[in-house]
Amino acid sequence: MSFNETYENELAFQADRRKATVEFIKIVSDLWYDKSIELVLFRNQLIDRNVSQILNLHEYAGEFVQKPISIFDSVEIAQAIQTLDLPPAKLDIGKLTFEYHLEEKKYSNALAFVADKLKDAHKDDAIKPKDVVLYGFGRIGRLVARELMTRTGKGSQLRLRAIVTRGAIDQTVLEKRASLLRNDSVHGDFSGTVVADLKNSALIINGTTVNIISANNPEDIDYTKYGINNALVIDNTGAFRDKEALSRHLNSKGVDKVLLTAPGKGVPNIVHGVNQLENNPDIVDIFSAASCTTNAITPILKAVEDSLGVKSGHLETIHAYTNDQNLVDNFHKKYRRGRAAALNMVITETGAGSAVAKALPALEGKLTSNAIRVPVPNGSLAILCLELEKETSLEGINAIIKKAALEGNLVEQIKYELSDELVSSDIVGSSAPAIYDSKATIVRKDGKNVLLYIWYDNEYGYSHQVIRLAKYIAKVRRFTYY
Repeated sequence: MSFNETYENELAFQADRRKATVEFIKIVSDLWYDKSIELVLFRNQLIDRNVSQILNLHEYAGEFVQKPISIFDSVEIAQAIQTLDLPPAKLDIGKLTFEYHLEEKKYSNALAFVADKLKDAHKDDAIKPKDVVLYGFGRIGRLVARELMTRTGKGSQLRLRAIVTRGAIDQTVLEKRASLLRNDSVHGDFSGTVVADLKNSALIINGTTVNIISANNPEDIDYTKYGINNALVIDNTGAFRDKEALSRHLNSKGVDKVLLTAPGKGVPNIVHGVNQLENNPDIVDIFSAASCTTNAITPILKAVEDSLGVKSGHLETIHAYTNDQNLVDNFHKKYRRGRAAALNMVITETGAGSAVAKALPALEGKLTSNAIRVPVPNGSLAILCLELEKETSLEGINAIIKKAALEGNLVEQIKYELSDELVSSDIVGSSAPAIYDSKATIVRKDGKNVLLYIWYDNEYGYSHQVIRLAKYIAKVRRFTYY
């Protein structure tokens, strides 16, 4: 075959791949908007992805499982899912495709395979949608709002109904709120529409009304006046950190659950995927989603503790600067944080090392921790230096984390990264709170001392953990197949 013939064949194949991807995108959208069935590819989101992004995700999936996973396979499995009568669900089509390759001889076709794998999904497992109020509208609040509105679908899970802010609400204020939601210097433009509605004191997000409520105190608000009942309040102000203060939300009319997006005192601190099942939302009314760093390291530490045991260790987090720091040198209540954030590396403290024990009691007193704030606006790196109970090897520790990322309770929390070239900007926008850099892992000759590098998007990855925990609290978690 000549070079030109080879080239023409390659062009034809690429055209077929892209056409198949367009078909796949349509099926993904139809399943989501018609049946509230969300397809993901090894936990990577597929809704609102373009052709190139989906093809790139298939490349990653093939590397991850070390077996080719083509878009043609995904289309076949997706078509089979579309024909079944399933309840609202979240299905990993990457895992299904991988398993179909392994078990293909057992089934007559893809439909028979998918029907068998999803036989435990029952239509009678109905969930009741939950009203959500964002109390505060800062970095985390706006990202949570973006995700809730992007993934609303038919509204069968979490419904964002209101946002509470301080100060008077006029056209200028609403326009500024809308602009901050619409545009983000780190995460890019919102893939939807945002319109300020002064007459109704609301933002119209993707055509849906979200009330903007001004209040100085939680207990002053009557949410039922806005048609909001039994709501979950997600408090991302940072102003209320203990049980007594957070309980003020429960004195508002129309609220029955509270979720704090920071470490909390006197309330359960939850890292979703690790310890949420220890706290029943039928009994507990106030929850904390802990910190972004705690959510990054705890899933990795759990995988290591369960397999090898952790004797002792130290966490050093190289953290993006935050709004808590000064833009230029000025007085600050904390030492060093008063120095210009974008010009300095700043040593500061983190409570993540001790906070891990709230989710993993076996690690109580075993970890020390510190932090260095660095001049990047987002994207952080946790370095774990661990002394282990059992010996391991580079291949052994990587295999443990890869298994945890592929199956079990931590598949949403851990992304196993294969790239040799990973840098902080690459992980911005990752929905996993812990991105394990397999190429950076170091194991000493004794096999009992390891250095693990865990990247995390301290804004976006953490916001997804908040939403996962919110779904658990609201009892709107769908049938999942991971």
